[in-house]
Amino acid sequence: MRDLLWTAFVDTDSGMTEEDWQHALGGTHVVLEQDGRIVSHASVVGRTLYVGDVPLRTGYVEAVATAPDRQGRGLGTRVMEEVGSVIRDGYELGGLGTGAHHFYERLGWVAWPGATAVRTPRGIKPTPDEDGFIMILRTPTTPPLDADLTLSCEPRPGDAW
Repeated sequence: MRDLLWTAFVDTDSGMTEEDWQHALGGTHVVLEQDGRIVSHASVVGRTLYVGDVPLRTGYVEAVATAPDRQGRGLGTRVMEEVGSVIRDGYELGGLGTGAHHFYERLGWVAWPGATAVRTPRGIKPTPDEDGFIMILRTPTTPPLDADLTLSCEPRPGDAW
């Protein structure tokens, strides 16, 4: 999995980092293998996201990647369909950070329309660079969400989102 992730993100602005890898560990890994090789992956890690002050048990998606030589064949879609099932079956909300809205929107994800922030010991710190890049997936247990409220997360090493 690690080799797949570093290869898939080699040409991106930030690439895959050790902190990104750590964020992807634990939780549930959805892996697609072909010819004895892992060709697509995503993980769902439990986090708490807050809408205003309401905590929501969230399946946060990390490390979505498909081998560059296998992209465009529906493999990432298959993995994300399974990820959606994992989230709908076990969480109040799904969350992920991306700039590839078109890929996720067709799978039921929507961009959070409001502000984002990280909850620090010194209070809630806005993360305006993330506004518009955080997507959510509603589940059967998602309560009504007020998009005028801030969506926030707990801090973690590296990128908070």
